[in-house]
Amino acid sequence: MAAPHHSSHATLNPPPEPPAVSAAMARAHRKYWRFNVALIATLMTLGFLVSFVLPLMAPALEQVRMGGFSLPFYFGAQGAILVYMALIVVYILLMQRADRRLQRAFEADGRVNDDALSGGNAGADTRAPSTRGR
Repeated sequence: MAAPHHSSHATLNPPPEPPAVSAAMARAHRKYWRFNVALIATLMTLGFLVSFVLPLMAPALEQVRMGGFSLPFYFGAQGAILVYMALIVVYILLMQRADRRLQRAFEADGRVNDDALSGGNAGADTRAPSTRGR
């Protein structure tokens, strides 16, 4: 019986190279992800404060009234859920704005690349007939 052949799947099918990205697009991506991470950290911090810090401070906030109820009761009954819903809406709205900004950067980069390519092809096309005529 022949010994099994040990060949790596990775050597037979190497992973494809990622497409080249312009410096402007790389900056736009970094800015996008930096904003995304900062937004998530901020919203998670607010969620933590509502979930853990506010209940720990409940005895001190017992005298504060909201809608006729004490503040800790209000947050325990419905306020925390409303805050979580607001955090979700804020995330959606801000990320849609960031997505539109990244899309505009992508389209602008595509126009710059198309202009560069058409400029290079136009020069080659104008020279091509003169070389054929000789």
